[in-house]
Amino acid sequence: QVQLVESGGGLVQAGGSLRLSCAASGLLAEYYAIGWFRQAPGKEREAVSCISPSDSSTYYTDSVKGRFTISRDNAKNTVYLQMNSLKAEDTAVYYCVTDRWAACPLSIGTTYDYWGQGTQVTVSS
Repeated sequence: QVQLVESGGGLVQAGGSLRLSCAASGLLAEYYAIGWFRQAPGKEREAVSCISPSDSSTYYTDSVKGRFTISRDNAKNTVYLQMNSLKAEDTAVYYCVTDRWAACPLSIGTTYDYWGQGTQVTVSS
């Protein structure tokens, strides 16, 4: 049974940092494209970042480029999203997502089989 468990969200002041973790079980993260969506109240879901399985190439939506870094620790079967210089507009619930056919960048128009439970990120201005 595949599970994605997120952690690391919280409340931070603008300009601060958080690191989100997505611990995978039931699959080997190094063989899957794994990414992060976020959804803020009243806004459309957004694909934030993604890491590819083969060459670990990464993708970022324009609004987070230079501030967020996605990485993977194969030994821990975990994907991380390091978020620096946080802004109020980064406030959202962040979800870790994958499935066997996922490819980077993730698309809001695609149905993915595996989702984490979500972790709330709140940035106060």
